[in-house]
Amino acid sequence: MRNSKQVRVGNVLLGGGAPVTVQSMLSVPSTDVAGSVRQALELERAGCEILRAAIPNKEAVALIPAIKEKVSIPLVADIHFDYRLALEAAAAGIDKIRINPGNIGEESRVKAVADTCRQKRIPIRVGVNSGSLEKHILAKYGGPTPEALCESALYHVSLLEKYDFDDIVISLKASSVDLTIRAYEQIAEKCEYPLHLGVTEAGTARMGLIKSAIGIGSLLQRGIGDTIRVSLTADPVEEIKAANDILRALDLKKGVRFVSCPTCGRTRINLIALANQVEERLKDCRKPITVAVMGCAVNGPGEAREADIGVAGGEGEGLIFKKGKIVRKVPESRLLEELFHEIEKL
Repeated sequence: MRNSKQVRVGNVLLGGGAPVTVQSMLSVPSTDVAGSVRQALELERAGCEILRAAIPNKEAVALIPAIKEKVSIPLVADIHFDYRLALEAAAAGIDKIRINPGNIGEESRVKAVADTCRQKRIPIRVGVNSGSLEKHILAKYGGPTPEALCESALYHVSLLEKYDFDDIVISLKASSVDLTIRAYEQIAEKCEYPLHLGVTEAGTARMGLIKSAIGIGSLLQRGIGDTIRVSLTADPVEEIKAANDILRALDLKKGVRFVSCPTCGRTRINLIALANQVEERLKDCRKPITVAVMGCAVNGPGEAREADIGVAGGEGEGLIFKKGKIVRKVPESRLLEELFHEIEKL
């Protein structure tokens, strides 16, 4: 596990051994304050732990108090180029700012942002993307390489450190999974700041999830990463679901672990429909249990013997089992209800 500095974002801790947190970003136009508040509430209910909002202009600063009045999770202002927006966001009560110090002009502006954020204890995320690297860095490395991403990030960090500011989080994102992984591997060795993981512009819910699971998951599995955002061209609620699923798959977040077999010629029940129904009904369950839906007795109490509770299909019926031991036989039509009856008792 990488030993990183700890940063506080509102009421949430990043790094320093704190649990990996889940982030997302509002997709409602910044001009729609009421719609932004509704989406913020929806994301909080879905399990979002840190929420980001684009602040493209002065009018968008109004989002900050409106959202913070309704949700309890920390709010991050996503700001590009205009340092005055960072200062106004800080005055409006923002919990964290995402900005690149090298993009906001002369050093007096960097100092103004660093001083304000230090006084108000607002951390700053230095967010570097492969598609927006500085021209001289691209020329030096011949393109967006892991070394180029790291140099850019550490340059932006140094501008803040120059003014005695080190409440910093770093991200180095690319749409290439391999580039993302290698960049984070390098930055993890070069500094102790907490890392915000993500594969940017990952794609739609299908391909974006695959790329994010590989990129984010492989890093987390090696102890690299303190907070994550799964970027999908989809409803941001889907980002939260995907991120939590990645964390549960790595045993980094408590909750239900759901397993099911792929079916084969031995299967005699409608296993696919049953598995989908079970997974849907488990989505709000917070019990730290493993639930198995298996096609036959071979893959049931045997291969899924570690499951706390499960079902195994038969000929128009199924077995309810706990920890590999058969509890009883149940008609196929009753399998779903009997399974959840047993889950309620756990």
